[in-house]
Amino acid sequence: MKKIFKMILGLFFMMSSIDVFAQSLPKINAIITAAPNVPVPIERNYPAHVIVNFEVKELIKELDNGIQYPFWTYDGEVPGKFIRVREGDIVEFYLKNHSSSKLPHNIDLHAVTGPGGGAAATATSPGQTTSFKFKALNPGLYVYHCATPPVPLHIANGMYGLILVEPAGGFPKADKEYYIFQSEFYTEKAYGTKGLQSFNQEKALKETPDYVVFNGCVGSLIDTKAITATVGDKVRLFIGNGGPNLLSSFHVIGAVFDEVYIEGGSTINKNVQTTLIPAGGAAIVEFTVKVPGTFILVDHSIFRAFNKGAVGMLKVDGQKNSEIFSDMK
Repeated sequence: MKKIFKMILGLFFMMSSIDVFAQSLPKINAIITAAPNVPVPIERNYPAHVIVNFEVKELIKELDNGIQYPFWTYDGEVPGKFIRVREGDIVEFYLKNHSSSKLPHNIDLHAVTGPGGGAAATATSPGQTTSFKFKALNPGLYVYHCATPPVPLHIANGMYGLILVEPAGGFPKADKEYYIFQSEFYTEKAYGTKGLQSFNQEKALKETPDYVVFNGCVGSLIDTKAITATVGDKVRLFIGNGGPNLLSSFHVIGAVFDEVYIEGGSTINKNVQTTLIPAGGAAIVEFTVKVPGTFILVDHSIFRAFNKGAVGMLKVDGQKNSEIFSDMK
């Protein structure tokens, strides 16, 4: 009993301290963006009291052309929106569960230092709103996801995204920044079967997905939806992997990553061809595009790219440079 009392008392004082510190900071609303867009870099050189609002919605959306799936989402998006805060910020997070939802949901942000990453504090029934505060202590790129039991099902149905805690000194300037998130779907019927699909538990347990995709559906980064750049641009990709089961072997065909922030942390690897991103993990990759053309983004577990959907495009315009690349025609 004494131990429980001490834990409760400690939590009370911790929250009280956060509240006192938050009151001394300027209050701002977070700018959050749907993939593949990223909020603009943070220019302020001081911490702020940042308000984030999410709403859970259970929706039927397209997984592929003519193929629908009953997604569970944050703000109607799969992946959920990109959150960008600064090291030292106090984040006040509100989670609303839409009244039309059939199930309770919550959120576990891997950037949170505290029990469950906020999951217990945000256990939210349909029609209700919950909230909690946390201090963004560790710079890096972090996954968030629903952690309501059964946790694997909530993740498998689309409840995940990324939160970036920018270092206090910021990142070096990039010309283009994009948000890419890989995940897999386990459907009752095989890849390409038209109509409304449902989740298949047996396939999920065997880790044999029908779909492995970027940004929530097949073709999300193809043709007119491709991300773009111009020759000479420094491109920064914020990449997450929601799993729920598979690792990602992320590769851009025709490019070498100048720098990779391994697993979204502070360690930087240089001149990387393919980077491994664990389920529930992330990475930041940077490279300068030196020639024009269409560069293909893939999970280099290559059947996933060409047979299950994990493929995208980066279209680069600008002047050719025959000293770097020539097709000899």
